[in-house]
Amino acid sequence: MAGPALAFQPDRRQTSPVSETTNNPRHFRAPAALASALPAAAAALSFAGRLLLDTLLPPQCLSCRALVDRPGQLCAKCWSGIDFIAGACCAACGLPFDYDVGAGALCGACARRRPRYDRARAVFRYDEHSRGLVLRFKYADQLEGAPSYGAWLARAGAELVREADLIAPVPLHRWRLLRRRFNQSAVLAHALGRQAGKPVTADLLLRTRATPSQGGLNFRQRRRNVRNAFAVRPTRAALVRGRRVLLVDDVLTTGATVEACARALLAAGASGIDVVVLARVVRGAADTI
Repeated sequence: MAGPALAFQPDRRQTSPVSETTNNPRHFRAPAALASALPAAAAALSFAGRLLLDTLLPPQCLSCRALVDRPGQLCAKCWSGIDFIAGACCAACGLPFDYDVGAGALCGACARRRPRYDRARAVFRYDEHSRGLVLRFKYADQLEGAPSYGAWLARAGAELVREADLIAPVPLHRWRLLRRRFNQSAVLAHALGRQAGKPVTADLLLRTRATPSQGGLNFRQRRRNVRNAFAVRPTRAALVRGRRVLLVDDVLTTGATVEACARALLAAGASGIDVVVLARVVRGAADTI
């Protein structure tokens, strides 16, 4: 004989996946207390981790490798040797002046011929004290200073950063990027973007052809070397039109490279181009790169 069609009917009020006490605030007091304790616990773990790491791999000066308090710092001796650029400078290229000659003053070179970019600013002079710092970052994969460099760039180019719509690095050609494994200008651009809260488009520009090294070339030779060597990436063209772009590079020597980039951006419809660099060669000094 067939049994009843339904032998057992569960009580749906008790098998509901959501408890009837879910909306009762009293049941969240313990989790809320735990959540409030999590930031302190995370901070303690972070401090302990950093302490352990500093013990195993003590932080070193970015320049001379002497021991320092925290990663990404210069020791007192190296800090005092870096010639940070502050105060009066050329309104266009940022060449530092020995004394204040008034707002909007131009150096002789920019008075004769304005650059294609609007303004350039640098953190420090490229000289015998800063050369090692720059070259180790550029060629020796010593990237631990990037957060500090980003903060320095943000201070040196504060007005330029504030007015920028987006940040873009000077690109490397793909074969040079393959050999070097990273673009130091892109590392600086991302560090600046994080510091300033500005969008970074690392692939905004293309280096359309490989160019010989600029080392040892004068301005005319450099300008000829990079002529038509840059273009806006077609898929990024809409980002450029009507916007102010802040170019980032590691060193400004004659300005030929950033001018070539500026030409490509202006041709694509950018409303203005500014430049910020970690170091710049001061014309008349013996140091070149």
